[in-house]
Amino acid sequence: IDEFSPRKVAVRNQDIRRTRLSLKPKTTFYSGENGILELIKSTECDLVVVAISGAEGLRPTITAIREGRNIALATKEVMVLAGEIVRDEIAKKNREIGKRSGKVVELFPIDSEHSAIWQSLRAGLEGEVEKIILTCSGGPFRGKKRAELKKVTVEGALNHPNWQMGKKITIDSATLMNKGLEIIEARWLFDILEDKIEVVIHPQSILHSAVLFQDGSIIGQFGLPDMRVPIQYALTYPERAKNNLPRLSFNKLRELTFEEPDTKTFPSLTLSRAALKMGGTAPCVLNAADEVAVELFLQNKIKFLDIFMIIEKTMLEHKTVRNPSLADILEADTWARQYTISRFGGG
Repeated sequence: IDEFSPRKVAVRNQDIRRTRLSLKPKTTFYSGENGILELIKSTECDLVVVAISGAEGLRPTITAIREGRNIALATKEVMVLAGEIVRDEIAKKNREIGKRSGKVVELFPIDSEHSAIWQSLRAGLEGEVEKIILTCSGGPFRGKKRAELKKVTVEGALNHPNWQMGKKITIDSATLMNKGLEIIEARWLFDILEDKIEVVIHPQSILHSAVLFQDGSIIGQFGLPDMRVPIQYALTYPERAKNNLPRLSFNKLRELTFEEPDTKTFPSLTLSRAALKMGGTAPCVLNAADEVAVELFLQNKIKFLDIFMIIEKTMLEHKTVRNPSLADILEADTWARQYTISRFGGG
C-alpha cells in the first residue's frame, strides 16, 4: 500500500482498515469477510488474479466470474473444491454475455504444470487429446521407503530440491499431495477424465508438463523452474511478452529422467483419485484434511506418515454430498477441519 498507493484495497481486519485509512485518505478500503467481494464488484478490470490460498479463494473466484472478469488462477484449491461449479458458472455467464457482446469469460491457470498443459493444448484440437502428462519432481524424499520416512523431520520435508515455495505447498510436494490436488484441478480446468491424466516423476523439473495427442505426438513446455514465467504468460495471454529471465540451455543439461510414482510409499495420488471418482464434497474434504494435517506436522504434533492416515480416516468418516451447492462445499470444508483437529490435534 505504501509503495504503490492503490486506489482500492481489501483487508479482513477492521483495525487495519481504520489505521490505513487515516494514513491513505485517497485509498478506498473494504474490510471484513466480504471486503474482497465488494472490491471485485466495484472495480472495472479485464483480469482478476486469484492467489488467496485454500478455500478462501473460492468465493472471490465465483464473484469475479459473475462480474464477467477473466480469471488468472493461482489457487488450485478453487478447482479442487468446486471445479464443476466454477465451470458451470463460466458457462452460464458466457451464455448471458455472449448474446450481447460476443465476449467470453476465460480462466487462465498460473500453476506451472497447468500452465504448461494450457500452452501445450494450443498445438491441437480438443478432440485430438489422448492424455495429459503431469510432471512431478518427487520432492525431497523421492526413492525412499516408508521405513525411512518414519524419521522425517519438518526441516527435511521443507528442503525441496528445485523450488522455493511456502511451507504448506512444500510439505504437499514432499507427500506428493500437491500432485494429487493437481490431478483434480486438471480434471476440471481442461474437462478431461481422470483416467486420461498421468503423473510422471521428473526430478529435474525442466519439463513442466505435456500433452499426448492421438497421433502419438507429445507437446510439452520446457523451462527453468521459475514461477515468473507462468505468471507472466497468464497476465499477457494470448501474447508472449519479452523478458530478461534466465534461459534454459539444452547444451548444459546433464540429463532428463522420468519414472513412475511410488504410490505405496506416497498414497496421496491414490487418495486424490479416489476423491475425484467419489465426486461431490469428497475432494473438498481431502483438501481440508490435508491442510490441517500439514499444519499439525509443521507444529511437530504428528509424524510425517500420519498425514496420509489422517486424510484417509477423515475421508472415510465424511458422508459425501452429491451435486453440492457452494454452501454444501463450504460446510464440508468446515466439517473436515473441525473433525480433523478434534480427532488428531491433541486437544
